[in-house]
Amino acid sequence: MSVITTVEQLEALYGVPGEASLVKELDRVIPEYAAFIEASPFVALATSGPEGLDCSPRGDLAGFERIVDPKTLMMPDRRGNNRADSLKNIIRDPRVGLLFLVPGSGTTLRINGRAHITTDTALCASFTVDGKAARSVTVVEIDSVYFQCARAIVRSELWNPARHVDPKSLPTPGQILEITSHKNIDGETYDKEWPERAKKTMW
Repeated sequence: MSVITTVEQLEALYGVPGEASLVKELDRVIPEYAAFIEASPFVALATSGPEGLDCSPRGDLAGFERIVDPKTLMMPDRRGNNRADSLKNIIRDPRVGLLFLVPGSGTTLRINGRAHITTDTALCASFTVDGKAARSVTVVEIDSVYFQCARAIVRSELWNPARHVDPKSLPTPGQILEITSHKNIDGETYDKEWPERAKKTMW
């Protein structure tokens, strides 16, 4: 097996990026990029900390990432499993990466920057949904923003209903937890109770 160990070897294999790959990267949000942020209901948040890397899904109503100004975004944090891996990482290493998906669009948007977490009461309240304020707000100072071409989405046929997987063909969260907990968690009970539990903690 041949292992690439230098940037020079990598560039010899892939060549140099074309002009379009370079000019699309900016240090701020322009209206054209804002359109993707405002249409996106889903973001993958990448962070780094002493324990390693984390990539966490963030979903909400479309446009939940608030554009404060061309250099600043705000993202509410909702109720979850309380692991708070991403938030712990941000406290210790502010660097973040965001990948925005827009259902039906092959184009994705990427943002790299530095973040901090606030629990300002008025700010959290401004992100209220269904009567529930955000638990905290992640503020991102943008270093770079650019769109990613549609090749990966097109290849995966991510939005093609004919390619959607039947959830019944996959292990359920309860089944997984029963195995990983060595049967301390009853999988069937967990799956049965999850819908009602999710309703209470959705926002």
